[in-house]
Amino acid sequence: MTLAIGIVIGAALGSVPFAWIVHRLVTGRDLRREGSGNPGAANVQRSAGTFWGLVALALDAGKGTAAVAAASLLAGPTASIAAAPSAVLAHMFSPWLAGRGGKGVATAAGAYAVLAPLAVTGALVAFIAVVAATRLVALASVIGAFVLPLAAWAGGAPSAVVLTAAAIALVIAWRHRENFARMHRGEEPRASWRRRTDENV
Repeated sequence: MTLAIGIVIGAALGSVPFAWIVHRLVTGRDLRREGSGNPGAANVQRSAGTFWGLVALALDAGKGTAAVAAASLLAGPTASIAAAPSAVLAHMFSPWLAGRGGKGVATAAGAYAVLAPLAVTGALVAFIAVVAATRLVALASVIGAFVLPLAAWAGGAPSAVVLTAAAIALVIAWRHRENFARMHRGEEPRASWRRRTDENV
């Protein structure tokens, strides 16, 4: 029962498409028809500017944190662990956007920040280092996603946390498959803080 509660809470909060909502309120346009078409914070940044991209990023991360915290409060630690991957998957495949969604990086960071905060810090350091070296946000996102379960394991996190984080890292990598194809062709755009509408992650 506690497992089901965690899954439901995670799905309910994770499915809210904050990036799409923010972009719609600011521009009046459908984010799925802008830039890469991905309804995530990175596409908001390119289409509506860095400030609104950061707002969307904070909301996407915050809903992951809120899902895990709420599940823990209502049903305990088992529910909180279940809420994390549930929130990320609901973000990726939001029923409010006909099964479309973002790539899950921010929501995963927010969710696991409650369950394994030091591991998320390690993943964030890896993300920043890769972006600084390559300006390839997709590559940094996937590397950060895989650092998370490794850092959680090294830090002695519960096995359920490590395993769910590893599973989510695999899904995040799969969600970035088109980015890797573009990297292979040398066509993946590199990060820029200037407003832009070309395709990226």
